[in-house]
Amino acid sequence: MNKDNLKAWLQASRLPFFVATFIPLFIGWFLAIRQTGQINPVRFTLVLIASLIVHLITNLANDYFDHSVGTDAGKSIGGSRVIQEGKISPEVMLKVIVILYAIAFVISVVIVLGFQLYLLAIPVLFAAFSSYCYVAPPIRYGYHGLGELFVGINMGPIMVAGTYWVIAGQPSCLSALVSIPVGLMVALILFYQSLPDMQTDLAAKKYTLAVKLGEKNALYVLILFFIFIYLSISALIIIKALSLFGLLFCFSIPLCIKLIRIVFTTEDFLLLDQYGKYVRIIYFICGLAIIAGILL
Repeated sequence: MNKDNLKAWLQASRLPFFVATFIPLFIGWFLAIRQTGQINPVRFTLVLIASLIVHLITNLANDYFDHSVGTDAGKSIGGSRVIQEGKISPEVMLKVIVILYAIAFVISVVIVLGFQLYLLAIPVLFAAFSSYCYVAPPIRYGYHGLGELFVGINMGPIMVAGTYWVIAGQPSCLSALVSIPVGLMVALILFYQSLPDMQTDLAAKKYTLAVKLGEKNALYVLILFFIFIYLSISALIIIKALSLFGLLFCFSIPLCIKLIRIVFTTEDFLLLDQYGKYVRIIYFICGLAIIAGILL
């Protein structure tokens, strides 16, 4: 693989968004260590590799299937743009998607059967199904305003509680509770990223949640996301699921206020794309706060 090909695949992977996978996995792992004293690095490594592969598959499948119906064509800024820019052909991308699914399947079988966690197969299959059907026909739930719901479930409860389950050997209600703000934050990332593409998504008949809400209502829902995220973390501290170190999430509030001001004063939603990093930074700060609340 030459340098240009490597750059193309790195662009297709959308690495900055992988923080959305690392945070829930480490939260689930550290929570299991705190509750059971079991570290199980081999189990965690397998979960980490499988989860990163599924995240990558989701990104590539999003590019491939959106391209197949022209959703990312024209002025759209969605996706990685590697197909539109001629850096990776759709045929090659599809082959890579199939290979990655096979690898993720093998790792999942090792986890479920090798560690005798048979009921874990249910959330694993749900995650695999959701990853493929996000924009793939015939379901394409991402085209019907359900993207935030499924992404929130997959990268919140399934990743946090699932990681805990693999490490501890059994599920936990506590891990499910701790996963709530995580799921909300990942859903927020997806919701915000859909704002700049509202017009092009509508033209392509991709009815994301933001498109269904309309510009004005979408802005208010953005605020509600932040409110529920901060309230859910605070609730975890109140019930002592997290220590007072969980209050470190407050360091993200100034950035949150800044982002809301930007969103409400920006007339051209296309310009919001350049501020998406703020949402990821807020997520990173809150994720670290939750980890601190678990460990300290």
